[in-house]
Amino acid sequence: MTNMLVRLFVPNYQDTEDPKVRTRYGMLSGVVGIICNLILFLSKMLIGLLTNSISVMADAFNNLSDAASSIIGFVGAKMAGKPADEDHPFGHGRIEYISAFIVAFLVIQVGFSLFKTSVGKIIHPEEMVFQPVSVVILLLSVAVKLWMGLFNKKLGKQINSSVMLATSADSLGDVLATSATIVSILVYGILGWNIDGIVGLCVSAVVLLAGVNIAKDTLEPLIGAPIDHQLYTEISNYVESFDGIVGTHDLIIHNYGPSRSMASIHAEVPNDVDIQISHEIVDRIEQEAYKRFHISLVIHMDPVETKNEQYLKLRQMLNEVLDEVDSRLQFHDFRMVNGKERINLIFDLVVPRDYKYSQYDQLRDRITRMVQERDKRCKCVINVENSYCAE
Repeated sequence: MTNMLVRLFVPNYQDTEDPKVRTRYGMLSGVVGIICNLILFLSKMLIGLLTNSISVMADAFNNLSDAASSIIGFVGAKMAGKPADEDHPFGHGRIEYISAFIVAFLVIQVGFSLFKTSVGKIIHPEEMVFQPVSVVILLLSVAVKLWMGLFNKKLGKQINSSVMLATSADSLGDVLATSATIVSILVYGILGWNIDGIVGLCVSAVVLLAGVNIAKDTLEPLIGAPIDHQLYTEISNYVESFDGIVGTHDLIIHNYGPSRSMASIHAEVPNDVDIQISHEIVDRIEQEAYKRFHISLVIHMDPVETKNEQYLKLRQMLNEVLDEVDSRLQFHDFRMVNGKERINLIFDLVVPRDYKYSQYDQLRDRITRMVQERDKRCKCVINVENSYCAE
């Protein structure tokens, strides 16, 4: 069913990097969500009124909020697909994250409202009416929500959409909530126990948790999430694969929405190669990297020594020291300044995030001491920094 809908309503559906295709995916998800959730709301509201069940009516209003969320997702996808303009030179892709956050807020609001209503139902319980047909309709609702969850999850993964993945998580949470409502009705019909308010309370907890998780997932890219380790490795290895590039460091990626990213990286080039040649290599890498990763990559050239034996020997010594201190430590921008009686080793040290700022001086002293144990002439000048990559 999912593949059929995609083929029918999304021309060129395989080109998921095209903003227009992404917009069509978002619009398809929104329309399907609006139609399905409105049908579920009307059917559950009718059942809730007939059975006088607060848990069923709570579930119905949850579907109504899902319909509103789908409308927001539809509008968000349309706006996020707008091309760059004078006021927004990096495009409008982040609107997709804002839309997902609004969805999260609506889900949390509904969850809180259900919580208050359920507490009131526990304090002042009301009689319910058991009707087997209501159970059948709710079971059909579970099936619809399960399909919607899988539908949005598949689309969300195809185009890397936080809105669709958030909608999927919400739908799968609704499956659990509606299942709990069915249990409430069956328990009342079979045993005569009215656990409607308690089940409603459980439903509200599931809804609130889903909303909080959606908000957390959508806020991360807006605040600034770390670079995915796999992507960091792929880009670094790709740049280093070109002849004339000795190494790389300081890869930073700025996200302006799904499939809208800019990045910068420092590429080490031999200091004895003509700068025009190195510049030509860097230009070619930037152009080809965009075709491969769909990321606008800016490369900063760092000239490094590749033939000086003393430099290479001291660099290797520093490698061994850092590996002994902590194998996770890395360094770059290594320079050697020879004096009459002392050799300054100047470099940037990249430490994991679990190192506290108060530990930096102690770490510098330890590395310097271990280096001087190997060569008394050496003095380390260390700038400590963190990586932007997820560990």
